[in-house]
Amino acid sequence: MTFRTPIRDMRFILDHAAGFSALEQSGAYPELSGDLVDAILEEMGKFCDGVIAPLNEESDRNGAKLENGVVRTTPGFKEAYAQYVEGGWSSLAFPEEAGGQGLPSTLAVALVDGLNGACMSFAIGTTLTTGAVKAILHAATPEQKTLYLEKMVTGEWTGTMNLTEPQAGSDLSAIRTKAEPVGDGTYRISGQKIFITYGDHDMTDNVVHLVLARLPDAPEGTGGISMFLVPKFHVKEDGSLGARNDAHCIKLEEKMGLHGSPTCVMAFGDKGECIGTLLGEENKGLRNMFVMMNAARLDVGMQGVGVAERAYQRALAYAQDRKQGRAPGVKSGDMVPIYEHPDVRRMLYSMKALTDASRAICYANAVAYDLAHAAPDEEKRKEAKAVEELLTPISKGWSTDRANDVTSLGVQVHGGMGYIEETGAAQHLRDARIAAIYEGTNGIQAMDLVGRKLQGDGGAAAKKFIGDIHSEAMMLKAAKREDLAHIGERLLQAADALRQSTEWLLEAAQKDQAHALAGATPYLKQFGNTAGGYYLAHGAKAAALAIHEGEDPAYYESKIALAKFYADNYLTEAVALTDAVTAGAEAVARIDPAVMSA
Repeated sequence: MTFRTPIRDMRFILDHAAGFSALEQSGAYPELSGDLVDAILEEMGKFCDGVIAPLNEESDRNGAKLENGVVRTTPGFKEAYAQYVEGGWSSLAFPEEAGGQGLPSTLAVALVDGLNGACMSFAIGTTLTTGAVKAILHAATPEQKTLYLEKMVTGEWTGTMNLTEPQAGSDLSAIRTKAEPVGDGTYRISGQKIFITYGDHDMTDNVVHLVLARLPDAPEGTGGISMFLVPKFHVKEDGSLGARNDAHCIKLEEKMGLHGSPTCVMAFGDKGECIGTLLGEENKGLRNMFVMMNAARLDVGMQGVGVAERAYQRALAYAQDRKQGRAPGVKSGDMVPIYEHPDVRRMLYSMKALTDASRAICYANAVAYDLAHAAPDEEKRKEAKAVEELLTPISKGWSTDRANDVTSLGVQVHGGMGYIEETGAAQHLRDARIAAIYEGTNGIQAMDLVGRKLQGDGGAAAKKFIGDIHSEAMMLKAAKREDLAHIGERLLQAADALRQSTEWLLEAAQKDQAHALAGATPYLKQFGNTAGGYYLAHGAKAAALAIHEGEDPAYYESKIALAKFYADNYLTEAVALTDAVTAGAEAVARIDPAVMSA
């Protein structure tokens, strides 16, 4: 199977679903133009398809290895990463004053989409560096920026997030890693971190670890966590590399998937000689962590989109080639490709619809991020920030849940061969599974949506968003095309159901927070289903206009058909989820798990 980055679909969703034109019109990016975006996407597609995609299956069979204290990546990764750096892909959206190209983060998010479709194991290392750079931009001293920033922006050095410990997973208040002041402005770091993605590798000369640790007099809980910058190799004042730091990978985890990504157990200070510097203020490490995490959560949502896209392309190619059975109503004659069977087409349509809806949500999230940071008008920045914060847990949680659905359907389309590793379908399912777990499990994303995002402003952002969906639905309902009017009716029903759930949760939270949180996961699913339908409907409206103007009717009709299929299958599901949010939450809050034990 030959993977092709879906450049045309990506551009369609950027322009006609996610609102990318708002960035072009904002004036915040003077160099931004349609021609430039086209050129970036085309070159990105060539790089992903020609350089990264061929590494995917090899990364699954021949993953990272720890040999004599050195982490070796999949053959070909080091050379591919050198081309990634040489092509300037790492610096795409970082500020020009930091050595970047100053383009919108939305284009970098599209790059994450393409890279993950090509090879998720390779792509994840690049996103960790992005998060680390954002934390350094946010909190580093001028001296730290001088030593580290330029080479991390270009990708010559990579970055990591060192948060998790054996006893401290989602609850970081249990962190035990220590930081002892040396007296010269540096700190002696000691402790162990687990699940550290690309904690060590052979692709770059240096790895810059951002490590959460506690100072000797730190208060208990999350209010006593600081962040430290700990390089693999010390950096001299002139920028050259010095001695090896006492920070080592002591084990690589054996995982269900993502075999090409080295997931390290990192030991800091086993010899008492691990030296780092404070990043930001003492006991304020969580602020820096959330800068990294917010960037990472959108990127993880894009991971889901990318791997779902690859699973869809593989399943489609197999369905068009595999002959089995005869067409409905035909009792004799040649067998037909399974693509001709209605249920297989239903699965393929489901895969494509969920992938495009996830892509649209994540791209819209990225556009909101860019507008929140760069829109010239303060009120527009404020509005965009509210959308960005609302969509972040949905991008991460809904898109990765749906990636699990899509990759599972991909196996199902292959039938028994999907369960055989030879076809490659199983790899996508195994790789996708982690995305719903790391960077905050999807249950945590749901609680963030209902707790911080919904209750934080009394539901104002959610209600505004639902109001926008309602307005879109009403416009579509008035369309002359029957299919657009049908999409509008489905969207209106979903928006009304989502509003009902939103109001119920806001009221329930005032009485019993646990009661409201028990309905958080179905609410996130309902919100994601509705948001996905909203963006696809917006695209369908644009597609109808393009058809009216005589542009490629086959392609644009497919976009309308996909939006209608989504509306009939997933907006209807959204309507039904209100009962799961309300009655389901009541049941979960009331039942004692002990009575369910054997």
